[in-house]
Order: sequence, then C-alpha cells, then structure tokens
Amino acid sequence: MKKTSRLQNLFMLSDKAYKDLKKAILACTLTNFSMMLPFSVSIMLIVELIKPLQGKALDWTNIWILYGFGILSAIIVFICTKNDYKKTYVTSYMASEETRTTLAEKIRKLPMSVFNSKDLSEMTTHMMGDVSTAEHALSHVIPQLIANAISITVICLCMAVFDWRMSIAVFISVPIAFMIIFLGRMIYGKLSKKHAAAHLAASGQVQEYIEGIKVIRSCNMNGEKFNALEDALRKMMQWAVKMEFGTGVFVTGAQVILQSGVGITVFLGALLLTKGQIDFISLVMFLLIVVRIYGPFLTELTLLPELFYHQIAIKRMRALMDIEIQNGDDEIEIDDFNIEFKDVNFSYNKNNENAISNMNITIPANSITALVGPSGSGKSTISRLIARFWDVNSGRIEIGGTDIKSIEPEHLMSYMSFVFQDVVLFNDTVFNNIKIGNMSATDEEVYAAAKAACCDEFVIKMKDGYNTILGENGATISGGERQRISIARALLKNAPIVLLDEATASLDPENEASIQQAISRLVKNKTVIVIAHRLRTISDADKIIVLNNGKAEEQGTHNELMNKNGLYHKLFTIQQESLGWSV
Repeated sequence: MKKTSRLQNLFMLSDKAYKDLKKAILACTLTNFSMMLPFSVSIMLIVELIKPLQGKALDWTNIWILYGFGILSAIIVFICTKNDYKKTYVTSYMASEETRTTLAEKIRKLPMSVFNSKDLSEMTTHMMGDVSTAEHALSHVIPQLIANAISITVICLCMAVFDWRMSIAVFISVPIAFMIIFLGRMIYGKLSKKHAAAHLAASGQVQEYIEGIKVIRSCNMNGEKFNALEDALRKMMQWAVKMEFGTGVFVTGAQVILQSGVGITVFLGALLLTKGQIDFISLVMFLLIVVRIYGPFLTELTLLPELFYHQIAIKRMRALMDIEIQNGDDEIEIDDFNIEFKDVNFSYNKNNENAISNMNITIPANSITALVGPSGSGKSTISRLIARFWDVNSGRIEIGGTDIKSIEPEHLMSYMSFVFQDVVLFNDTVFNNIKIGNMSATDEEVYAAAKAACCDEFVIKMKDGYNTILGENGATISGGERQRISIARALLKNAPIVLLDEATASLDPENEASIQQAISRLVKNKTVIVIAHRLRTISDADKIIVLNNGKAEEQGTHNELMNKNGLYHKLFTIQQESLGWSV
C-alpha cells in the first residue's frame, strides 16, 4: 500500500490534489517573498531621500536605479500573484470537481441499505456543502497559512541578523495569538458540530417541504408543515449565531493580542533609539515591517476556525467513503438464466422482522414467472434481491448456478432490464431518456425501440418530437407515456432477464392496452419476473409464486393454483367479485 503523508490523510486528498497543494504552498510562499521586493525598494528609497537631512547630497542615479527596481519588482509581484492564483484557486476548484465525482461514484456503488439510514439531503450536503467547505479551505486557508509560516520564519531569522531584540518584539505576540485560537478549538468545535447538524436537519426539511408541496397544498397542511420548516431554519440560524459568537470571541482576542506587537515594537524601538543602541533607519525598517507583516496574520486568525470547521466536513465525507461497497467479479459470464433462491433470509434492518424467510424457489429461464400475494408479502423485495439492490442476510441467490454475491453489481445489471411502476425520467430530451438503456446504441436502434414501445404515437405530436425536453422527472407527460419510455429503455437494453414491477397497475384501459402490447415485445424469449396485484393479467404466466409473510406459500400455474383452493384462489375470487362493484 502506498504511504500517504499526514497532511494528505488529514484533508482527504488524492495524490494529484496533494501534489497540487504543495505547488500552491510554494506559489504562495514565492508571492510572499516577492511582496518584500517593493518593500525593500521602499526602504532603500527612504534611505536615499533622507540624505539631505544628514547633510548629504541626493544621488539621483541611485534614485533612478531604485525606480527601475521598483517597476521590476511590481512586474515580479504580478507574475507571482498570477501564478499563485492559478496554483491555488484553480487547482482547488479542480480538486473539488474530482472529490464530487469520487463521492458520486461511491454513492452509485453503495448498497441500497445505506439509503435507509441516509436521506437525499444528507447525500446532497456531502457532495455540495462539505466539498465547498473543503474547497474554501484549500483555496483560502491552508496554502496561505503554511506559506505565511514559512515566509515569516525566514523573515524573522533575517531580521534577527539586524537586531534580535527588535525581531523578538515584532514576533512575540504571534505565538500567543495563535495559542488563543487553538485553546478555543474545543469550544467552537462543539458549536460547529451543532451547527452542521442543524444545517443538515434544515436541508432535510426544505427538501421534504418542496417534494411534498402538492400534498401539503391539497390537504391544507400549509401551517403545520411550514412551521416545521420554519423551526428547522430558525434552529440553524441560532446555532450559526452561537458558532460565530463563540468563534468571534477567540478571534477578536487573538487579533488584539497580535496587534499589541505594534506597540511593543514602537516602545522597544524608541527605548533603544534613545539609548543609541539602534539607528533611525533600522527603527523605520522594523516599524514598516511590523505594519506590513501583521496583515496576513490577521487574515489567517480569522480563517483558522474555518480550518477546524473543515475537519467536521472531512470526517463526514470520510465516513461516507469508508462505507463498504458491494464487490464482485466483473468478468463472470452467465449463459443460463435460471434463477434460484436457496434458504434465503433477508431483513431491511437488522433489528426488524425478516421480509423474506427460508425462501426456496426457482424461476425458470426463458419463461414468465409471476409473483403475487398480499401487500407486504415480499414481492418487490424478491425482485430487488435478484437485482442485488440489497444482499441477503443468509442463503444464496443463484443465476445459472452462480451466486450473485460473486458478481460485480454493475456487471450483474448488464443482464437485467427493469420496468417499475414509478418511472424516473431526467430533465432531458425524449431521445436521450430512451438512449440511457444502451448508450452505445445507434440512432436507428433508439427509434426502433421507441416505435416498438408505442412511443411514436405521442412523441410525433410534440413540438420538437424526440428532441423535446421532458422537464424534471418527466413532468410534462402522462403516466402511461412515462411507462412507454421506460419500456423503450428496456427494449433498447435487450437484457436476458426482465423485471416488471406493477408496470400497469395505475394506468387507464387505453394506456394499459398500449403498454401490454409493448411489454409483449419486451418479454419475448426472456426470463421474466412479473409483480402484479391484478391477477387476471398474469393468468397465462408459465409459473405463479404466491407469497405470504415473506414465504412461498404456493407455486404452480393458474389452473393448478385455482384447483388447490388456497390463498391464490381466495385472492383471485375476491378480485373477480370486485369487478362487479360500482360507486
């Protein structure tokens, strides 16, 4: 394993980001030293200009040379500052992009069980807020802080050559000021954690409020839900104020202590001057230095608490990155698509009752198998376990004799197509929403899949046809049209295993007829798992598995199960009787 530095681990930096950070520190250090060039020229110019006060004539040659050096030093400062900006800010933005991409890739590979304990707002906070905090620290705090420490140390040593007493006077307040900041670290560390938690809670309330705005308005829940949102935002504000106040007390105290160094330097300089132990030029030089050098320190004292807050963000991101992902072999090839559950037990949470208990079923290849049963019996859970959205607690699920736990999840997905009741569409064109099923497909293949899924009849009526933007989650089209786009995706993918989860449960008869026609094309010569509540739609299935309380209670064809006069017979009879009901 490659050894990483403490700084790299502390700020969770990739090798490239760590190299860029070192370059940024070097660039900031060079900028600091370049800023001393105009200062040095100014000192020498003052020495020349006060010569008449000492009874000497002005040396205009030296003045013009110093003027030239002044212009040259300004050019050097400009070049160093430009390089500083590029190495510090630009690279930190690139590092943020890399971090967000890494987090997105990590989230994509997490088991679905993680999302039971973490909501969307928390994930969003990690990817946006926490990374922004890290970005700010990398661009505004860390390089400058380390560069200032290096350059100030060098300047301190150089000043000590002229007069060690004045050098101590200039810098004696610096370690005391920083000590005050570090002493307050524990206090505003606790406040920062409270603020971060309040911020996360507020983000969750904002997301819930926006996502549920239709329900809130339709049920006249404006007051109740808005009060919850307002309370969360108020708590976030209160903790923000407390954090800023707690930080401000220590930062202000540190700044007062730091600036007391100016008074110490003036007092000691005046004392030494009256005693004849320092000349006037040296005194002026130290006074100019003390005024110039405290500026960066004051800035860093203000930004240093942000570095501590940054550590909270890093801990949260590291906790996310440390979650174990689902692994497997991405080179396993499957030729037989017979699916078997062998003594499978599964629960969504360890402390909860099993959703699936001692499951032993077989789903034959190249056939249609229907999963039926009362709500909560485990139908959707079985489809999710087959897709390895979750891993079983015990037992095995095999496809063609291969345990799916040994198959890399994304490689496993290449063998499966899904049509869910709740279709997710992106704010993109109809064409691109279909092409997601197979990004390597040609335009002709996309259009053919759309036509086979009966999408043509509504797409051609749109103003821009297949280039029409569907809006957020396909808000501009109906539920039936959304389903047909989902089926077109699955047709384009052309995977050997098809999972249909209540694909026609909430559609009107006209849409249902179109979608059934599209599904008939989708399932041809495939291993098909159908989840359905309307039993009449699966009466022709090759096999029906009847689930109850997470167990396979009955298995067989429609006629076999009706003859058993068991749970299936009861459910089917109830549904047939309900067809005659009217309101």
